[in-house]
Amino acid sequence: MRISFLLHNGYHYGGTIRTTFTLAGQLAERHEVEIVSVFRHRDRPRLGLPSGVTLRHLVDLREDGPGYDGDHPDFHRPARVFPRGDGRWKQYSALTDARIGAHLRGVRADVLVGTRPGLNVHLARQAGPGPLLVAQEHLILDGHSRRLRRDIAHEYALLDLVTTVTEADARAYRRLGLPDAVRIRSVPNGVPAAAVPPADPAARVVVAAGRLTRVKRYDVLVDAFAELAGDHPDWTLRIYGSGDAAQDLRGALARRIEEHGLTGRVLLMGQVHPMEPEWAKGSVAAVTSEREAFGMTIVEAMRCGLPVVAADCPHGPREIVEDGVDGRLVPVGDPGALARALGELMGDEELRARAGRAALAASARFDPALIAARHEELWTGLLAGGGTRRTHAPAAAARYAWTGRAVDAAYTVKAGAGRALRRLGVR
Repeated sequence: MRISFLLHNGYHYGGTIRTTFTLAGQLAERHEVEIVSVFRHRDRPRLGLPSGVTLRHLVDLREDGPGYDGDHPDFHRPARVFPRGDGRWKQYSALTDARIGAHLRGVRADVLVGTRPGLNVHLARQAGPGPLLVAQEHLILDGHSRRLRRDIAHEYALLDLVTTVTEADARAYRRLGLPDAVRIRSVPNGVPAAAVPPADPAARVVVAAGRLTRVKRYDVLVDAFAELAGDHPDWTLRIYGSGDAAQDLRGALARRIEEHGLTGRVLLMGQVHPMEPEWAKGSVAAVTSEREAFGMTIVEAMRCGLPVVAADCPHGPREIVEDGVDGRLVPVGDPGALARALGELMGDEELRARAGRAALAASARFDPALIAARHEELWTGLLAGGGTRRTHAPAAAARYAWTGRAVDAAYTVKAGAGRALRRLGVR
C-alpha cells in the first residue's frame, strides 16, 4: 500500500507527532509511507525521521530557508477551508487552503490519513477520488468546541473511516449520527518497548510527566504527596514537563511546594527527552489529569515496569489500567484518595514489584507492531471489501464544503449579517 499521513507540523514535538512517527515507521517495513507536514519551522524534525519514511512540507516558516512562505500574500489571508472551530485555525491561511488542496488532489496514495480535525475536514472537502480517507482522532470529541463538533458531524460524512484512541470516544463519535458507510473504530496508540531495564521497585521515587498546565492537576498531586511526606520521609516526587507561555504553572507549583515545606523533596525537573530513563528511576508513576484523550504517559510508565496511580478521567485511564492489578484508579481531583492509593504502593515494596511486573506484561498490548497490524487490517478490509468503500467525487466534496460554509454563516448570523455574508464569500 501507499500511505500518506497529513500532519500539522512534523518538525515539532508532541504526542500526535510521536504516535504518527511510530506508526509510520512500523508501516514502512511493509509499505510505501510518507508524512506530509503542513508546516516546517526548522531544518530537521526534532524526533528524527523513522527509517523508510519520507517527510515533506507544504508551507515553509523558516525565515532563512530557500522557500520561505511568510511573505506570500495568501499567508496573511484567513483560511476558509480549515474550520474555525479547530484551535489551530489562526495558524492556517488561504495559502494553507491552497497548498493542502493541491496536495490532496494530486497525491498518489491508497490511504490518506488526517491527524487532527481541521486536516480531516480538508480531506472531506478537497480530496479527489480514489484514496481511502481516514480521520485519526488523537483528542476527544467532547473536548472540542460546539462549532467544531458541528463541522465534524457534517464533514466526516464524506470519509471512509474514523479511528479514535479509546473505545469510549468511538462511542461518542457513533452518537453523532454519521452514515453507516463511515466506519468508526478504536485503535490505541502504539508505544515502543523501553530501551532501558525495568524500574527497580526498591526505588523511593514517584514520577509524573506531562505539560505543566491546569488540566494535569499537579496541584492535586503535590497536595497528596504532602499528606504522605511525614510517613515516608525517604521518598521524593519528580514532576517532568513544561508548559506553554499562557499556561505554564511552574511558578504556582513551586510556591505550593514551598508552602507544604517540600522543597528538595518535590522536584520540578523540566522537560526531558527521552523520558524512558527518568521513568526507570522511579518505582511508582502518578497521572492526575482531569481529562485525557488516551494516556500516553500511563503506557510509557507501564512499559518501564511502573505501576500507575491514575485519576479515573475520561477517556483513557480505565481502558489502560486494571485497578488493583497493575495500578490504581482514583477519583479525579481528590488528593485524599490519591494519597491513599500512592501510600499503599509506597509502603509495600513487594506490592510495587508485583504491580510493576503486571504493568510491564499488560503494556505489551500497545506494541507498535500490533497497533500497526490493526490499522492495516481496517484499511485493507475497506480497500478490498466489495461495496463497503465509497467513491469520493470532487463535485460532491465541493457541494458538502459549500453546505458547511452555509451552516457556518447561519451559525454566526446573529453576530452580524455583514460578517456572515463575508464568510460566504459575498462582498
